Amino acid sequence: MTDGITQEKVKPAPARSHRAALLGAMFLMATSAIGPGFITQTTVFTAKLGAAMAFAILVSVLIDIAIQMNVWRVVGVSGRRAQDLGNRVVPGAGYLLAALDLFGGLIFNIGNVAGCALGMNAMFDLDVKIGGIVSAAIAIGIFLIRKAGVAMDRIVIVLGLVMILMTLYVVVVSGPPVGDALKQSVFPDDVDFLVITTLIGGTVGGYIVYAGAHRMIESGVTGAENAGQITRSSISGILITAVMRILLFLAVLGVVAGGVTLNAKNPAPSAFQHAAGEAGLRVFGLIMWSAAITSVIGASYTSISFLVSFSGWIERQRNWLVVAFIAVSTVIYLWIGKAPVNLLILAGALNGLILPVGLGLLLWVAGRRRDLLGGYRYPAWLLALGVIAWAVSLYVSYRALTDIPKLWH
Repeated sequence: MTDGITQEKVKPAPARSHRAALLGAMFLMATSAIGPGFITQTTVFTAKLGAAMAFAILVSVLIDIAIQMNVWRVVGVSGRRAQDLGNRVVPGAGYLLAALDLFGGLIFNIGNVAGCALGMNAMFDLDVKIGGIVSAAIAIGIFLIRKAGVAMDRIVIVLGLVMILMTLYVVVVSGPPVGDALKQSVFPDDVDFLVITTLIGGTVGGYIVYAGAHRMIESGVTGAENAGQITRSSISGILITAVMRILLFLAVLGVVAGGVTLNAKNPAPSAFQHAAGEAGLRVFGLIMWSAAITSVIGASYTSISFLVSFSGWIERQRNWLVVAFIAVSTVIYLWIGKAPVNLLILAGALNGLILPVGLGLLLWVAGRRRDLLGGYRYPAWLLALGVIAWAVSLYVSYRALTDIPKLWH
């Protein structure tokens, strides 16, 4: 993809309509969030909390919407990537943000490759190492296509729809207690801050919160005149992830509510297998692989987008750097030998801790730096929502800090 440019303020690209550009950005954000970590986290926490998981989902979705609306609005109206805005607010802050998100993106991408491996293993009984290598090769091939940006947008849209439809099928088969879930979405039996932090981190943490926003401005949708479209698209992207989260939660809830104990080492496929037998296992494999490969694409693209404005050479070598990022993630996955379930949950938790840094910088731009927004008067209600979401994300991150080491043991 070479539709971004080196200058700090990204110039509009004339290639496609705003609607197509926003649709691609929206699905890139959504499918970056709906990764193997997303599936594994939802399964593990549903087995742990049961119907009370509905409350954690509701809280995380509300916070996600507030965060995503602010990030897309600030980045979109300014026409600048998050790291460039950070450097304009506090010299060097953009470099710190880029480093944190590159690190978080790498951790997530190792988990994404692991998810590809799990998906291929469920579909074809393929060895997890071979499955990881084959999937990485497919992702690399996408970025070597001449019009990689257009190919990426189309692939994430198709696979995103496949994931939702396949999960809906399993929900129907498993027959979850929907009434109990609705009740506990407001009056939960249990509240777990680590769960909420991990869900937020897995949806808008780390690099994910910027995936769609950076793609949007590099597709040419910028400026105050597009603020309404930008906001609607940011909400739509979160709602897509919310639908997938709810469907996956209900599918697993239907299984565990029936008294089934999931396989602790690989809970997600065992839930689908209990719900729909051998067919359920194959369906899980397709969902997991689709989620993982689109997240490999999103994580790699977005992580490198944090570097392209720092150097003309980096911008010119962008596709090769994305390829290298995928290759390094795959090599680390093969070398680390850690249980994929632990790795996938840890990735979401760590990215949740990174979130307050970048969000705080962008909210400062929204409230104090109208010059970076072209004189645009930022809505007070939206800024207030963002500040509340930032405070909540900071608090739950603090509460979860002591629990993160448990995920590695």
